[in-house]
Amino acid sequence: MPDLVRLGPNFFVARFETMKVYSALAAVEALLREGKINSQTTLIDSSSGIYAYALALACHRFGLKCHIVGSLTVDKTLLLQMKALGATVEQVKTAGTLKLDQNKRVERVRELLAANPDYYWMRQYHDDVHYLGYRPIANHIARLLGQDRLCLIGSVGSGCSTGGLTEAFREQGIDVRLIGVQPFGSVTFGSEHVDDPGIIIAGIGSSIAFDNVRPELYDELHWVSFDYGASGAISLLKNHAIFAGLSSGCCYLVAAREAALHPDRTILFVAPDTGHRYVEDVFTYQAEALPIAQLYPKCITDQQALSLPWACMNWGRRSFEVRQ
Repeated sequence: MPDLVRLGPNFFVARFETMKVYSALAAVEALLREGKINSQTTLIDSSSGIYAYALALACHRFGLKCHIVGSLTVDKTLLLQMKALGATVEQVKTAGTLKLDQNKRVERVRELLAANPDYYWMRQYHDDVHYLGYRPIANHIARLLGQDRLCLIGSVGSGCSTGGLTEAFREQGIDVRLIGVQPFGSVTFGSEHVDDPGIIIAGIGSSIAFDNVRPELYDELHWVSFDYGASGAISLLKNHAIFAGLSSGCCYLVAAREAALHPDRTILFVAPDTGHRYVEDVFTYQAEALPIAQLYPKCITDQQALSLPWACMNWGRRSFEVRQ
């Protein structure tokens, strides 16, 4: 279970070592139970981050082979951990843009599937089986924090973490308010027309469609730029001694504002991984970090009004169709 750390009177963080291990373990267990995979199957997916590590951990636990198609940007620490767990890692050369890179890695996965009938594609961004692992976490959080006036803030990503937690809460009768955090440039909620001069923040959005995102679960959305997210990650370390990644910094920025605006609510945000992957890209820029108490979002009613560095929009649990 994640550590629930109190940051203020009504303000908590669910701090994970590597959050996606829960979805990977539950998914692999379900696939084994249903007979879709067996001990001879090699599980494969495209990932350059914590899902790759999570899948390697799950395969190691269940005695399965694991093959990861990643980018050349996979950091050495993560690469060595995956290899120690027995996974094979194939790094695909860059195609020039994030969208082309993601498509190229998916194409490589399809090539491997066609050539190897004993391979099974985990489809972390498309298969709803990845929702299963978050139910026990939701039960754990509800027991510790109670069931009244809870606001959950987390990165959208594939939708399975924030979506899975929220579905489990609402099935228990907890009317949790869900705020999703996205980077600029992500197609998931229609910000692809706004480029972030930093980067599209890994793990919380994408330039390709994620089929297992359920937009109707979200009450509000925030889009956060790289420099604001980095400032949030550095502030989270300085203010609370929590060393977490870039998406955690984005969520902390949003959650700190919510905690101040709504002292009658319990505010909980998700920190999905540690900060080790971001030492060079984020934590070396401490001198440039902005004071988050002075940062405010631009509130909009339509995605066409989106602009850097931080925007928010009332979503109202409605659907959304990604333009292909």
